[in-house]
Amino acid sequence: MTGPTARLAPLGDAALTITYAATLDPSARERTLRDAAAIDRARLPGVVEVVPGYVALTVHYDPLEVGFGDLRDRLLPVLARAATHRDRQAGRSITIPVRYDGPDLDWVAETAGLPRDEVIARHSGVEYEVGLLGFVPGFAYLGPLDPALVLPRRPSPRPRVPAGSVAIAGEQTGIYPAAVPGGWHLIGTTPVRLFDPGRSPPSYLAVGDRVRFVPER
Repeated sequence: MTGPTARLAPLGDAALTITYAATLDPSARERTLRDAAAIDRARLPGVVEVVPGYVALTVHYDPLEVGFGDLRDRLLPVLARAATHRDRQAGRSITIPVRYDGPDLDWVAETAGLPRDEVIARHSGVEYEVGLLGFVPGFAYLGPLDPALVLPRRPSPRPRVPAGSVAIAGEQTGIYPAAVPGGWHLIGTTPVRLFDPGRSPPSYLAVGDRVRFVPER
């Protein structure tokens, strides 16, 4: 245990998870980012990668160098020290140009009961935080979305969504980094390349970054 609501458990034989809540919770989100940064700074022997999520973080380790029990015992004081610090390193502030020309934009406007320009204003008028990376390399889950734009996913996913498509679904927005199947509503496009394996780091966005979309005409 690392707190009243945190659970530390093995994940296979080369990773462990620290879970802070069962559902989306802002305070749990803050703890995952804070503790992930603290574990990174500690440079514990055997730790390969620390991956924060919305309500949990995963610590990948080399089982030939450290076992679950030993790593847990080394993590507990790191987490205890982190709990005394409320601050965490802020992510970068990034602006991304968007041309609001997506094939679902009019449907989103009609379903939300808003003019098309109001959908654009609401989507581009807030700052989003990168909650996690997943689905495909470089796909950043951004939120929270304006409540008026919260809509369920498409009943049937498209077999191919073009790279650079800006989309919304549920309480989140994101950008498809490659041409892949997808069930989110497409409202725009951006020329920004979200993932480039030849770049260091390859992902344009990182967990904790803050993102604003800038409409292009």
